[in-house]
Formats: sequence, C-alpha cells, structure tokens
Amino acid sequence: MRIMNEIRLDFPALPENESLARMVVSAFLVPVNPTLEELADVKTAVSEAVTNAIVHGYARSMGTVRLHAVYREDGLLTVDVSDRGCGIADVARAREPFYTTLDGEERSGMGFTVMESFMDAVEVESAVGKGTTVRLKKQMNRREALLARRA
Repeated sequence: MRIMNEIRLDFPALPENESLARMVVSAFLVPVNPTLEELADVKTAVSEAVTNAIVHGYARSMGTVRLHAVYREDGLLTVDVSDRGCGIADVARAREPFYTTLDGEERSGMGFTVMESFMDAVEVESAVGKGTTVRLKKQMNRREALLARRA
C-alpha cells in the first residue's frame, strides 16, 4: 500500500517531551481529517508509549526516543515509538494489567492496557540491553466511511 505521508522525530528522553510527541502526532494527522475521538485515541496511546520509553526504557538515564509515523492510502496509521534503553525481559508479562517494574513509585502498570484500548493493534519488539519498539496501529478515516453510509 502506498505511503501518503511519513514523519520521523528523534528527541531526548525527557518527561517534558511527552507533550511534544502528542502535538507532533496531532499536527501530522490534521490533513487526515480525523474525528475528535480518533485524534484523542492516538494522542493518548502515543503519550503512553513515549512515557514508557522515558520512564522504563531509560530508567533515570539519558537517551533518545524516536517517533516514526506513517499514513497509508488505505487509511492505516502506524506510529512506532522506539528507545535504545534497557529493553523488556518478558514482554507478555509487561503487557499484563497492573504490572510495573517500578515498585514504590506512582505507576499504575496500565500503559500497555491503555494503548491497547485506544488503538486497533499494539505490537512490541524488545531485546534486553538493546531497547524497545512499540508499534501502534489505527485505521483512520472512519468519518468519511460513516458519512458515505448515511448518504
């Protein structure tokens, strides 16, 4: 399927850059004409993925987070959030609700659950000591499909 638009942004793994990632993905989606719900869903999932990269991937050390978004002509949006941090030893366990590696901190362990509830698919690739990529997928343009059905 043909790529209609694509962006790649690298930024320091700083908590204040989570909002940057949300705004960048919002601006990227403007030409797609998403519904407010679609836009909020994507921003929320991206926020969770970026926060996980910053808080868990680098665990108080400095690094870079990469946001790579692709929009295809069939309406599929794919957003990859990658880090080169510590990696995840057990991805299946990390995806369980309430699981967190940061005991005693104010973390709910719901990051992946939140991402999964707002996106059509969430894929995770990780290697200990090498980093993690979270791929978020959402079929966009439902607004046009709904309008076409009503006409």
